[in-house]
This record gives sequence, structure tokens and C-alpha cells, in this order.
Amino acid sequence: MKIIKCVLLCIAVCSLTNCASSYKTIDPESVNYNSRETTSNEVKLEYKYERLRKKYAKKSDKKGVKMVALKITNNSGSPLTFGKDLLLVYDNGNPIPVMDNQSVYNVLKQSPATYLLYLLLTPLNFYTYETNSNGVEETSSSFPIGLILGPGITLTNMVVASSANKQFKTELETYDLFNTVIPDGETVYGLIGIRTYTYESLNLKVNIP
Repeated sequence: MKIIKCVLLCIAVCSLTNCASSYKTIDPESVNYNSRETTSNEVKLEYKYERLRKKYAKKSDKKGVKMVALKITNNSGSPLTFGKDLLLVYDNGNPIPVMDNQSVYNVLKQSPATYLLYLLLTPLNFYTYETNSNGVEETSSSFPIGLILGPGITLTNMVVASSANKQFKTELETYDLFNTVIPDGETVYGLIGIRTYTYESLNLKVNIP
């Protein structure tokens, strides 16, 4: 019975502590965009604030970084470069503090090294007891369960965190719009991070070359 209680306690601790989480891709090309703006120069912006999942969402809320999926269609008659000819602004014209995607990654990524703390479980032992002929409870055997739990939980969390970070970074790199040239008549998709705690309307300021 005592062994069962110890096992349940360890499971509860692992469940309630800050374990690593997987990364769920946003995939801007499959997003159902609910916000659309068309500039006077026939450049159409569609966007949607996308909430990250699990641990990434917690860091996003804490750090004040909003992820936004973008869809930009250029029918201006000229090729346009995002970040030069196309600038993201708020509806009132104020510039938006857009982060470069490497900075977004650095701020929101998980830290695999923090899960080394689970190695503190390594010294944990489970004991079984028996009552002798005098009615005194004595230790009958012990099992070094910590040698399994400590390294096992540590390795699992580090692998999950590293894999999730790799997926996160790959998606940011795949949909990095900065300095991307959008040919006339084409549509591009992107993913950006904005330093803000609010969900304000976005628009594009277009400078035709």
C-alpha cells in the first residue's frame, strides 16, 4: 500500500510541475482569416491573431508577444518587398513593433536545460515494510526507483522540448516575410511576432517603388 502511495505521489508531482510541451504548428496557409484590409493600391492584407499552445502560450502571455498569421496579395502592378515597400501599421497609422522571427524564437522557446532539475528525484527509494513477531514494523526491502524516474523524466522532457523548439523555429523560418519580394499578382503567407498585450486592428502602409 505504501509503495502504491509513493508511486501515485510521484505521478502527481510530474503531472503538476512544469513539464515540457509539444508544438502545434500554425500553418498560415491553412488559417481561416477573419480580418481583411485592402489598400488603395490594390494590396490586400488578411491576418489573424493566432494563440500558441501550452507552454508557448504561457510565455507568449507573460512576455507580451502576439503571433499573427498574414496573407498578402499584391495586385499593385509592381513587385513589393515586405519591410521596405510594405510596412505593417495600426489603423491609426502608428508603426507596429514587429519582431524579427529569430527574436521571437529566442523569447518564446523552451529551455531544455531546466528539466535537469528532475534529476533531483534520482536518490528516491521505495521501501516495503513487514511487522516482526514483536509487532514492530521493519524495512524488509528497498528499490531505487529514483534511478528510473530521475533520468527517465529528465530525458523525456528534454527530448520533447528540443523537438518542439525545432518545429517552432522551422515554422518561423519557413514563414519569415522580412525582405520577401511579392511579385505582382501573387500571394504570400507569413508569420510574425508583435510586442503587444492587446489585439488591435492591423493594416499595410504601401510605398510603390
